[in-house]
Amino acid sequence: MLKYNKKLKPYSRELRKNMTDAEIILWSKIKGKQLKSSQFYRQKPIGSYVVDFYCPRFNLVIELDGGQHFSPEGKRKDAIRDKFLERLGIKVLRFSDREVFENIEGILEQIWQFM
Repeated sequence: MLKYNKKLKPYSRELRKNMTDAEIILWSKIKGKQLKSSQFYRQKPIGSYVVDFYCPRFNLVIELDGGQHFSPEGKRKDAIRDKFLERLGIKVLRFSDREVFENIEGILEQIWQFM
């Protein structure tokens, strides 16, 4: 079981209630064990972070990045977060929101191949 900061639980619930359009689209394709009969969790607290989607079976995190992630500060924070997750043995796949809107099937194929 992954440890997490208990103070993040209310925040993760709020994020689940207010998903972005890109998150809603991807969630509709991966929820209910649609990919390789594997469970995904959304807005899952891990350590001091809340990740967009997590699949424990494959130790996989999927992050959907909006515009703030492409700034120098956003890239720096994402790199720190990714290193933390990788130290836990978790692989991180990142996609832009734009990719979700323009190529959801391609994203699903990449996730499938990783799994």
